[in-house]
Amino acid sequence: MRVFQMRFLKSDKPVLRGYGRGLPLHLSVLVMLLQSARVAAQPAPDAPLNLKISPMLQEQIAPEVRSSLPSFVTGQRITGRTDLETVVEGNAMLRRGDTVIKADRLEYDQPTDLAKATGHVLINRAGNVYEGPLLELRVDAFEGFFIQPTYHFLRNNAHGQADRVDFLDAQRSVILNATFTTCPRLPGPSWMPDWILKASTITLDSEEDVGTATGALLSFKGLPLLPVPYISFPLSDQRKSGLMPPTIGLDTVNGSEVSVPYYWNIAPNRDATLTPTLMSKRGVNLGTEFRYLEENYTGTARLDWMPSDRLRDANRWGLNFNHQARLPSSWTDNGAALNLSLNQVSDDNYWRDFSLNNDSLTQRLLANDATLAWRNGAWASTVRALKWQTLQDDAAPIIPPYDRLPQLSTRYARNNVAGVNYVLDADYTRFQSDANLTGQANGQRAFGLLQATYPVKTAAGFLTPKLQLHATQYQFETPLANGDTAFSRILPTLSVDSGLVFERDTQLFGRNLRQTLEPRAFYVNTPFRDQSQLPNYDSGANDFNLSTIYAESAFVGNDRISDSDALTLGVTSRFLNPDTGAETARVGVAQRILFRDQNVTLPGGEIQQRGASDLLLAGAINWDPRWGVEGTTQFNPTTGESVRSTLSARYRPGNYRNVAAAYRFQRDASEQFDIGWQWPLNDLWGDRGQNLGPGQGQGEGRWYSVGRLNYSLDERTLVNALLGFEYDAGCWLGRIVLDRVQTSSSTATQSIMFQLEFVGFGRLGVSPLKSLKENIPGYQSLRVPGGQPSRFSNYD
Repeated sequence: MRVFQMRFLKSDKPVLRGYGRGLPLHLSVLVMLLQSARVAAQPAPDAPLNLKISPMLQEQIAPEVRSSLPSFVTGQRITGRTDLETVVEGNAMLRRGDTVIKADRLEYDQPTDLAKATGHVLINRAGNVYEGPLLELRVDAFEGFFIQPTYHFLRNNAHGQADRVDFLDAQRSVILNATFTTCPRLPGPSWMPDWILKASTITLDSEEDVGTATGALLSFKGLPLLPVPYISFPLSDQRKSGLMPPTIGLDTVNGSEVSVPYYWNIAPNRDATLTPTLMSKRGVNLGTEFRYLEENYTGTARLDWMPSDRLRDANRWGLNFNHQARLPSSWTDNGAALNLSLNQVSDDNYWRDFSLNNDSLTQRLLANDATLAWRNGAWASTVRALKWQTLQDDAAPIIPPYDRLPQLSTRYARNNVAGVNYVLDADYTRFQSDANLTGQANGQRAFGLLQATYPVKTAAGFLTPKLQLHATQYQFETPLANGDTAFSRILPTLSVDSGLVFERDTQLFGRNLRQTLEPRAFYVNTPFRDQSQLPNYDSGANDFNLSTIYAESAFVGNDRISDSDALTLGVTSRFLNPDTGAETARVGVAQRILFRDQNVTLPGGEIQQRGASDLLLAGAINWDPRWGVEGTTQFNPTTGESVRSTLSARYRPGNYRNVAAAYRFQRDASEQFDIGWQWPLNDLWGDRGQNLGPGQGQGEGRWYSVGRLNYSLDERTLVNALLGFEYDAGCWLGRIVLDRVQTSSSTATQSIMFQLEFVGFGRLGVSPLKSLKENIPGYQSLRVPGGQPSRFSNYD
């Protein structure tokens, strides 16, 4: 028997000593070659260190590669028999691929691939670390057990301790009498994590990224919070099937409610969520959501069903289905696009009673829309069917919009044909609605628009003359008030848009800027044609602003074409950063002059008298990236009063610090003030917890205030309100939000959303994140999913 001993002395060089027969010649030569290579590899003094990417550093080692990897054994004393067993004592270490075993004593049986380690044992498998007194493991298969281990998992930064760990294979393990938490250990013998899961058995499946616990108890701040016989939780941000943590809520309509969702990860591109919800005032609601994603189509389907709702003494349901598809076709460019959107509910009160369930089903106008669109060269065509479900309220009835069954439209566009741009639009629509509610005849409309423009653009300005020809044909199902069952209309429109751009370099408050002066003139002329007898299917008034004041018509839609003989004059001045072109400030003014009365109106509208319109003024300041101010006003020179005004401001000095406010005024209609914010309250007392930040450790933590308030100044009442607090302790987050949603002029729904998020494990309560993101401008989530950590970040 030949025995070898390896000792590491204070010198860098190992000393090999042989017992029994002398050291074989080929091993002596190998040692000398290794030492020579080591000396040759030493970098020259002050030589730069060159790093390069190595394909050998792989995050995952393939099974066929793992079986052929060499084993490296080191220690203070090594004994054994060649190709049989090896015993290492004193700082023993066995390394193979991404597996490292360290111990005071290590025995390795090569025929069975069995390693036995005792005394201060540590095993690191791809970044997951276990420590304890005794380990037996088949290294390649990763089968064995660990007695009284502590452990730390790389993916979710979780750790704990147990009586025993049984390694079933490289991906699966069973932990007995275990604890689990993601709160980092702090110094001190009396330390206890803020939250901890204790279970009789925890099973971990790294391949499925899921953990399951039986006989479990979740404790928070030392208090038992959730005893459960069985629970599953994610090991990473990847999706997994299983019961999700229950959610608990409270509002004025549902009362107390408890939901226990079940998530089904059907396939990487399909999943479903089943959510039964018990409401103390109403009964049980069954929610189902199905999502799918394929190469050429994607979509979601959601169905809510509440049998015997005690609130209305009826069965209630809501259906929402969205589908988008790309249909391959040889006669179109890149195929045809199909879009389906179906929204149906059981009754008129659904929007009021389920205001927090599904945004697409909580409006009073529910669209059921199917559209097929395609392109073929210069042609773009669409086939559409649109049907509305209108939810009526006796206290505030609304006129239902018209269904379009069907709508056929096409567009032909050619640019730069001898310098001229041509566009032809054609549309046929059959309009249907309840004539008793609309007070108008249903009918069919064919519409065509031919326009030609000749744009002239230079660095100093532009000139764009445009000629349009509108042609419309109506066919009505019932006679109009004048007895007509058909109507035709042909109208030409001539417009000329022009503008100049002047620039100069200047300074303002010590800053170098480039100022522009951009005067603009727009003239439009459309003859008058009496359209007062026509029903109005889809036309509405253009909003009066600095964009629409340069439009040819005062209306949108095709049922009303305004007669015009008008000139719009305006000027805009901008202050730009000369290096980046970013806008620092802007001010603009515009006014329209009518040379004759505008006689075409919407039903019930007033004729616009000749003369000057209201004056539009707008300005914006973005002097510093942290804040900005913007405002517009519509001023009546005759009365000397503002007709409409808006003023908004934002301040964002850094992440998680954001304030946005707006003031809106419309004379004789409304006056409102709106403010939204997200701000760390620690700033108010000297930024205590400055070094913690979102998602960093367990310590003092950070408080955040979040909210949005909409207040009616003329009615002196709070319209909508969202107010809450968030707390980030690193390994857990707490959120409590009060939400008030106005459902009518005299009623509102109020709810409380409370959530505890245990980082790396799960959530309890009702999540307010959706409400926060939709209502607070610039809101940032305190926890954003990141990439998977590398095993080399925890490499021994």
